[in-house]
Amino acid sequence: MGCGTKEPKITQLCLAAIQRLMSHEVVSEAAAGNIINMLWQLMENSLEELKLLQTVLVLLTTNTVVHDEALSKAIVLCFRLHFTKDNITNNTAAATVRQVVTVVFERVVAEDERYKDTVDQPVAVQGNSNRRSVSTLKPCAKDAYMLFQDLCQLVNADAPYWLVGMTEMTRTFGLELLESVLNDFPQVFLQHQEFSFLLKERVCPLVIKLFSPNIKFRQGSSTSSSPAPVEKPYFPICMRLLRVVSVLIKQFYSLLVTECEIFLSLLVKFLDADKPQWLRAVAVESIHRLCVQPQLLRSFCQSYDMKQHSTKVFRDIVNALGSFIQSLFLVPNTGNTSVAPSQTGSNASGNTGSAQTNPGVLGMGGGASVLPAFEYRGTWIPILNVTVQGSAKATYLEMLDKVEPPTIPEGYAMSVAFHCLLDLVRGITTMIEGELGEPETVGQTTTETGSLPAQSSPEQQDLQSVSDQSEKELVSRAVWEEMVNACWCGLLAALSLLLDASTDEAATENILKAELTMAALCGKLGLVTSRDAFITAICKGSLPPHYALTVLNSTTAALSSKSYSIQGQNVQMISPSSESHQQVVAVGQPLALQPQGTVMLTSKNIQCMRTLLNLAHCHGAVLGTSWQLVLATLQHLVWILGLKPGVGGALKPGRAVEGPSTVLTTAVMTDLPVISSILSRLFESSQYLDDVSLHHLINALCSLSLEAMDMAYGNNKEPSLFAVAKLLETGLVNMHRIEILWRPLTGHLLEVCQHPNSRMREWGAEALTSLIKAGLTFSHDPPLSQNQRLQLLLLNPLKELSNISHPDIRIKQLECVLQILQSQGDSLGPGWPLVLGVMGAIRSDQGESLIRTAFQCLQLVVTDFLPTMPCTCLQIVVEVAGSFGLHNQELNISLTSIGLLWNISDYFFQRGEIIEKELNKEEAVLQKQAEEKGVMLNRPFHPAPPFDCLWLCLYAKLGELCVDPRPAVRKSAGQTLFSTIGAHGTLLQHSTWHTVIWKVLFHLLDRVRESSTTADKEKIESGGGNILIHHSRDTAEKQWAETWVLTLAGVARIFNTRRYLLQPLGDFSQAWDVLLDHIQSAALSKNNEVSLAALKSFQEILQIVSPVRDSEKPDTPPAINVSVPVVVGTTTATSLGRSFMRTDSIGERLGRYSGSEPPVVTDEIEDLNLWWAAWNSWYRIGSESTRPPVTCDKLTFIPSQPFLTALIQIFPALYQHIKTGFSMDDLQKLGVILHGAVSVPISSDASPFILPSYTEAVLTSLQEAVLTALDVLQKAICVGSESMQIMYPAIFDQLLAFVEFSCKPPQYGQLETKHIANAKYNQIQLFAPAEWVALNYVPFAERSLEVVVDLYQKTACHKAVVTEKVLQNIIKTLRIPLSLKYSCPSESTWKLAVSSLLKVLSIGLPVARQHASSGKFDSMWPELANTFEDFLFTKSTPPDNLSIQEFQKNESIDVEVVQLISTEILPYANFIPKEFVGQIMTMLNKGSIHSQSSSFTEAEIDIRMREEFSKVCFETLLQFSFSNKVTTPQEGYISRMALSVLLKRSQDVLHRYIEDERLSGKCPLPRQQVTEIIFVLKAVSTLIDSLKKTQPENVDANTWAQVIALYPTLVECITCSSSEVCSALKEALVPFKDFMHPPASKVQNGES
Repeated sequence: MGCGTKEPKITQLCLAAIQRLMSHEVVSEAAAGNIINMLWQLMENSLEELKLLQTVLVLLTTNTVVHDEALSKAIVLCFRLHFTKDNITNNTAAATVRQVVTVVFERVVAEDERYKDTVDQPVAVQGNSNRRSVSTLKPCAKDAYMLFQDLCQLVNADAPYWLVGMTEMTRTFGLELLESVLNDFPQVFLQHQEFSFLLKERVCPLVIKLFSPNIKFRQGSSTSSSPAPVEKPYFPICMRLLRVVSVLIKQFYSLLVTECEIFLSLLVKFLDADKPQWLRAVAVESIHRLCVQPQLLRSFCQSYDMKQHSTKVFRDIVNALGSFIQSLFLVPNTGNTSVAPSQTGSNASGNTGSAQTNPGVLGMGGGASVLPAFEYRGTWIPILNVTVQGSAKATYLEMLDKVEPPTIPEGYAMSVAFHCLLDLVRGITTMIEGELGEPETVGQTTTETGSLPAQSSPEQQDLQSVSDQSEKELVSRAVWEEMVNACWCGLLAALSLLLDASTDEAATENILKAELTMAALCGKLGLVTSRDAFITAICKGSLPPHYALTVLNSTTAALSSKSYSIQGQNVQMISPSSESHQQVVAVGQPLALQPQGTVMLTSKNIQCMRTLLNLAHCHGAVLGTSWQLVLATLQHLVWILGLKPGVGGALKPGRAVEGPSTVLTTAVMTDLPVISSILSRLFESSQYLDDVSLHHLINALCSLSLEAMDMAYGNNKEPSLFAVAKLLETGLVNMHRIEILWRPLTGHLLEVCQHPNSRMREWGAEALTSLIKAGLTFSHDPPLSQNQRLQLLLLNPLKELSNISHPDIRIKQLECVLQILQSQGDSLGPGWPLVLGVMGAIRSDQGESLIRTAFQCLQLVVTDFLPTMPCTCLQIVVEVAGSFGLHNQELNISLTSIGLLWNISDYFFQRGEIIEKELNKEEAVLQKQAEEKGVMLNRPFHPAPPFDCLWLCLYAKLGELCVDPRPAVRKSAGQTLFSTIGAHGTLLQHSTWHTVIWKVLFHLLDRVRESSTTADKEKIESGGGNILIHHSRDTAEKQWAETWVLTLAGVARIFNTRRYLLQPLGDFSQAWDVLLDHIQSAALSKNNEVSLAALKSFQEILQIVSPVRDSEKPDTPPAINVSVPVVVGTTTATSLGRSFMRTDSIGERLGRYSGSEPPVVTDEIEDLNLWWAAWNSWYRIGSESTRPPVTCDKLTFIPSQPFLTALIQIFPALYQHIKTGFSMDDLQKLGVILHGAVSVPISSDASPFILPSYTEAVLTSLQEAVLTALDVLQKAICVGSESMQIMYPAIFDQLLAFVEFSCKPPQYGQLETKHIANAKYNQIQLFAPAEWVALNYVPFAERSLEVVVDLYQKTACHKAVVTEKVLQNIIKTLRIPLSLKYSCPSESTWKLAVSSLLKVLSIGLPVARQHASSGKFDSMWPELANTFEDFLFTKSTPPDNLSIQEFQKNESIDVEVVQLISTEILPYANFIPKEFVGQIMTMLNKGSIHSQSSSFTEAEIDIRMREEFSKVCFETLLQFSFSNKVTTPQEGYISRMALSVLLKRSQDVLHRYIEDERLSGKCPLPRQQVTEIIFVLKAVSTLIDSLKKTQPENVDANTWAQVIALYPTLVECITCSSSEVCSALKEALVPFKDFMHPPASKVQNGES
């Protein structure tokens, strides 16, 4: 009532009172109605408007008494007040209206709260039911419903149903109220179907209708073309509509799916370039609001993009943003096309030079602050700081008070769009990754529960929920994939563009982060194409523009071929612009085949690179095949920046020298170490990748490396080593699971090692060897010692390197082996064969340093590791050591390796027992395996036990070295081989010796023989370098000769010392034959050294007296101390002391070979066979070597004296064994050889050493040997059986043949020999072919003669000697020197011959007389007579220089002969043939008278008369003229014959004297003649004396007549002038007085 007074004062008081009442809640419903009516009147009177509003507010907010009609009246009241003229009232009313609307809806919420427990069945609302049917609603809800419905009516400019009394209304206010209700009370609409119905039926059509002007409007289109004028968009309504739409979408999306599709499509359309700027800005802000709600976006995707016939809304939104951003660059705002705002300073001038001068670090200016901005093709758009990350704080959507569209600052839309993109990415990824994480954790729990035994039902329910969970996960995964698929293209296009345009480091960082998170997300979802696209974008950003990198270009091509169609517009992927306003921080060379110039890296490139590293580091597990892209890019960047790999594969900045064109600013220099360490960390983190991802990484690195290899082909430029270095790094950090990546990793590195580019190779090898070393040192689990497979796997690539021929790689390989040996040598175990194989794979042609390194390894193995390696590898060690011996690069290595073989053999010897056990065990296993497979066990020397096989391998290796082309190696190997067999041979099983002999020794002999016979005879100038070669070794042939000698001697020694082992072997005789054959071929080789040595070996094997002798001890080679155990008993040790016993212990062996009584050895017969085989060999050698050559040229080979000597010296020893069966036939053979040997000449250059000087009468050793041989024979015959003694004559023949040499030296074929005296020793012609010199055979012949005499003295009476006419032969032989006499080569010869003849005759003549009747000596007599004749009356003249003494000596020899005749022959004349005696008489007669030539001149010469000789002859004649006691008629006959001869002789002499005297006149006659006549005269007187003494009947008349006939001749001599003759004549004439008695009765006339 107070208010009714309309008095302001009262009204104020009343209103205050009413408010007080209301606040105390004492107002009833009716009272409230009254109050409202009263307020209405006040309103109509425009009184206390503000107070009114206050009162209404209090009334409605205190409680719910006011409702229905009253409520609508109160609300209308407020509305009406809002449209007054007063501003304050207006605003207050607007606020009140808002509050009142809120209160109405709050009541509904409260009401629902109260009734929520009583759930009543809602009545289904019919779709077409009347909009007033609100009967089902409770009171508050009904009010709210009516209110909201009318608000819609009002905005639509229709009459309200409930708010009766409204006079005017604005759309803007209505839209604001709608928005606030929808925004604040979504639950009311969602819970009550009636409200939902209102939304669908009223709000959405309303909004769509109001939007129409905006949709139809095109900026710049002429209005005249369209028939009806187009309504222009009105900013306040449009902006409020967008706000309503935002709320609708946000809150009621699930109710209004179809409507939202329309709204969203509209939003997208508003971004078109032909819409006004403000509209686009507001639309972008609206879209931004959506972008920060990922769940909402997800719903879009589910509802539209994933439905078949629906618009792809989500994709369109993203694409629209993309094309919006592009359009901002392409359609610039008016006014700021090309000129950039001034505050950007010089940076915008488009000149990169100025950018470089700016001393900024990574794009931030130092002095001037540069505005962050995007710049693209001349369009410069600043970046404004519009919102906080993750929240959509809109600027223009909040401008509710603006009526005119505001001006949009430049760059605002771009900035918002940019944030949209970032928030979109951030939202999607956080959502999806969050959800991805959930199922993982659920999955983990389920696996845990699932592993428990399922006992209780709750668990089963749990399992049930798990299966639902996985189903849900499948569904959501599909959604995620669709979301990503829908948005990635648009995002990528926009982000790439922005990335290219960005000039601000922070913006760039954000873009890169977005790209990175998308890439990672795609990777996690397994969306390869999109993942690769994002990665490619980052990669392209890292590299300079237009950089040619194939991997990237191909990917982009694939992408840009799908250009994205957004609402009919084609959005092309914009390629990065070339003009960059970035600061250049590095200049380098591109990694290309032909680098064209240099490329520049900007700070943005570096930033991108860091992002790329970040991506690889954090998301390596999902990169899969994109590793290829990432790594390729990194490789190029690393190359441009000039980083080079260092130890372990880490990249370090290279030295400036290496990249001449690489220029780095200080800015990037500080960054490089960081980048380098991130790079390393990136690969270190590969240890956390799962196996599959790791494989992707390895594959990518391998294919990168292959590209780098392709590029490096055909040039020696520095290659890119990035991939190799990183493979190494990756391998090193993944050692714990190296098995899974070892094969691809090492397989590839091996290929790298074969690359022709040396730097590339070197790194390949470096990487491979580092990995192997690291692998072996890494403590694996289980350790390598228990995981042999892994160990072999690790070592295998090392062995594979052997197939590569590049020496630098092999050096690396060997250095690696050396290091492995030094660090891991003790634990290599089964890896030994591989390691040894590496050393063994080195070939001779691979250079000295390689061989030397490999050999170092081997030496290390032999010195340190033999005990630690499995015994089965020992054989490999032997083979490797042997192979080094055969390398011909470095002699010292070959020799040292032979030394190693000796050390190895020593090791075998010391550790024999252990090795043997282990090998036998191994053998058993192999045997079993072979049996299971049904194959033969295949190993060299198979039947022998394994330990013996080891020895045999060693021997075989040494055997190979014995035929090496280099003499020093052969020599060393030979010595070692025979020493080892000598020292350790006793360890072998008995049966193995068979193999040693046949497979090792004889095989070696065969090869040596072959090589020696085919060796080159060319002179070798010098032995390489400055080594001088002695002339005895200056041809290959001579060098091989040495080897042959050594080998043969070694084998012979083994046969000698180990005979006790060899003889029991079954085929000893065959072996013996082969050995003899070798000796024979060596002896007959045309080389003095070899042939002589062969005989030495022959001698050695013949010294074996019998197969078993105690005395025989094996010779211990030097340098090894072997204690020889002494076995108690009668025997001494026959085998080397051994450090272990075999099954046959020493004792047993001794028992077997040497008992106190000789054991039963192979029977003597076999032994004899051996000796006879030896004899046959000897005979063949002898007959071949002494047979004279058929042709003679300078090169004829003639055996040397020492050789022949040795040959002949062998015979006596040999003969001892074969004498029992030695037949006449054999003797004949022997004779031929002896004769041949003696007749061989010697070369003039050797003669001074062999020949005595001509005057000394000494035998050469050869001649000695020959005589010794005959002596041995003769002695044997002497004690031998009767059957043997028939050999005497043969021996005599042989000796007599030698005797003849004194006068006629033997001829050797057609060889011209000079006599020793004329062989010229000219030292000048050193190389003239040697002349051959015949020996001085005289001493030899003379010695032979002495032997003959001795022998004859012993055997003269022997039957064979008698029957075979030995005496005759002796005489016949002696006749030669005797008849030559002074013509003999040596004076001593005939003298010896005479004395020998005398000796022989003194023995032989009695024998001859004894056998006179048998006629066996008949032919001897004439021979003897001739011999006497030839000697006593020789045709040779004595030399002129013969002295008187000499002459007299010689005469006395003649006298001796005559005395022999007088004592030994003539007394026995009756046993001697008459003719012989006659010949003797004639001879004596001849001797008793000096035969003189009658010429004066000769008479002048002082011819020496043999007075003594003549005298003796004469005396002998006389003696036999009258032997007093003639017993036989024969003797008388001799006397008569002698007498007549004598008388005749005297007559002749006297006659000649008288003649000469008469002729000479006064000259005295020669002394000789005078003496002769005196001698004759004396003889005549003697004769007459002796005639007188004889009994008369003995002298026949004829004789007397002859004597008296001398008288006249004597008388004629009286005239001679010589007094001596006169006195002799006197003596001679005196006896004649006895003839002067008176004549008989019949007077005879004259005295004569």
